[in-house]
Amino acid sequence: MATQRGIVTNPFKIKVILDIKAPTNVNEVQRLLGRIVALNRFISKAAEKNLPFFKVLRKAKKFDLDTSCKKASAELKKYLVGLPLLVKPIWGDTLYLYLSTTPKLLALFLFVKKGISKCQFTISEVLNGAEGRYTPIEKMA
Repeated sequence: MATQRGIVTNPFKIKVILDIKAPTNVNEVQRLLGRIVALNRFISKAAEKNLPFFKVLRKAKKFDLDTSCKKASAELKKYLVGLPLLVKPIWGDTLYLYLSTTPKLLALFLFVKKGISKCQFTISEVLNGAEGRYTPIEKMA
């Protein structure tokens, strides 16, 4: 819902998120990932949070929803309910850039720091193959 304060969550949609059950087959995992991908700009470290689901899809011949997927599903629900407020930047405001790397992920956050930090933009990228072996300084470049 867009308001003067920014984009806030719709209480009805929060209830829908809480009612989502853990996927029970490959098609449900694909459907869930499709919905999550649409929200990637709003989810911090989205790629890392969704990694267990992608690993399940790689083993598509034998579907086995392990505990890491169930845990990721519960954490994703909790995160989506408490999404940070997104706001339009005001000309002249100081924007802060936060860059975070893990062995498998690169994430970038752009935010305004006035009382409560308000997120402007977020990007997260999974580092596959050779990218995962980059030195920390190369990951930041």
